[in-house]
Amino acid sequence: MEFSLFAHMERLTPDQPHDKLYQEFLDLCRLADAGGMRAIWTGEHHGMEFTIAPNPFLSLVDLAHHTKNARLGTGTVIAPFWHPIKLAGEAAAADLMTGGRIELGIARGAYSYEYERLMPGMDAWEAGQRMRETAPLLPKLWRGDCAHEGAHYQFPATTSAPKPLQENGPPIWIAARDPNSHEFGVHNGFNIQVTPLWQGMGEVETLMERFNTACATHDGPRPKIMLLHHTYVASDVEDAALAARELSRFYCYFGAWFQNKRPVSQGLIAALSEEELAANAMMAPANMARDLTVGTAQEVIDRIRRYEDLGYDEFSFWIDSGMSHERKKASLTRFIEDVMPAFG
Repeated sequence: MEFSLFAHMERLTPDQPHDKLYQEFLDLCRLADAGGMRAIWTGEHHGMEFTIAPNPFLSLVDLAHHTKNARLGTGTVIAPFWHPIKLAGEAAAADLMTGGRIELGIARGAYSYEYERLMPGMDAWEAGQRMRETAPLLPKLWRGDCAHEGAHYQFPATTSAPKPLQENGPPIWIAARDPNSHEFGVHNGFNIQVTPLWQGMGEVETLMERFNTACATHDGPRPKIMLLHHTYVASDVEDAALAARELSRFYCYFGAWFQNKRPVSQGLIAALSEEELAANAMMAPANMARDLTVGTAQEVIDRIRRYEDLGYDEFSFWIDSGMSHERKKASLTRFIEDVMPAFG
């Protein structure tokens, strides 16, 4: 089992300076790198203080100057917001600038809030079709002289400039959930990223079953699969209970952004009342404690052992949580010092 960090800037209130939040983001990434994590992942989001990441390549190129060994991955770029030629070129340039450390995670996107602003009228189905058209073009553009006539993109022979530093280009990961997405990724030779979100062990198992089914109908090498999961390594039982309450709050806001029905001003969604938070039974703290990778170091080790036994190659510590920087850093430190060594 390999380990990675999944992190963004997240701003909860107007009084939080963006420059301080960025320094805290860098601090966590430096800790992950020094602690021996394989990779650091950061994604793409627009107009949302909840998740601040308008261009992951900018963050990753800067991270290359603050870290030494960790691979630097987009987790994920939102394919329909990019023309394939632009994505191939920027990924290749980032690979060149980082000394060949880039890995490229690609998704269709999830928030209708973003779709209606960047691609008005586009729905999740069309976003998925654009992603499926884009991803296979990237290796062809890196090889050069790729011409394309597709449903969404058409262009004459084009070569990525620059070309990536890595031979054959950065490894590509596809964010997959439904069986067709797993099949698309695996059959194109791409690695797979999955997240069960708040849905617990049943979803963790289902996602692996879908991956295995896709691999069984693929003649090529078995790609890698990464599990992205909210994680908190607690100092004791009371600390774990506090983390469950904090993650409950995070997922209530996650759901509010996803539903896209609540007013947003200055990039901040209208605050949820304590009554609204308490009424969200699906995201109750007890469910977070049961279904996320939350607990003392030994409890987290035991959970990750179950993921490893299922066949996951990488576990990505999703640290976005609305917690203070100090609590995030303490949890990540315990993960590096007390959990990772159990996996050799």
